[in-house]
Amino acid sequence: MTHAQTQAESRFDRGQRALSRIDGRAGEKVVASLADIAPDFARYVIEFPFGDIYSRPDLGLRDREIATIAALTALGNAAPQLKVHIEAGLNVGLSRDEIVEIIMQMAVYAGFPAAVNGLFAAKEVFSARQASGEAT
Repeated sequence: MTHAQTQAESRFDRGQRALSRIDGRAGEKVVASLADIAPDFARYVIEFPFGDIYSRPDLGLRDREIATIAALTALGNAAPQLKVHIEAGLNVGLSRDEIVEIIMQMAVYAGFPAAVNGLFAAKEVFSARQASGEAT
């Protein structure tokens, strides 16, 4: 599907579909938690990142999640968002080992504290998925 074809569909509908596919329940929980305090912002989360950016055709979802996990790890202050995107990485085909390697790579560019925090976030996600019986 080309970018022009996806523009025929509303940004919100396209974003909602992408959010469900990529982030699943974790992403839906984020949007729901914003709805009561900032419903417009909840809509923006669906429309811009998912309806506009994630839906672009020239980079696959797996690659987008590699970039997102790396960026959120490097920020060092976005653990809740990092956990959502670790879940998303697993949802789009990244393995636990690949996610750990992505986070470890960030020690070179973002420092050991950021990488350690990222690894702890990954550990929490992996443990929660294992406890719930989800594949990791």
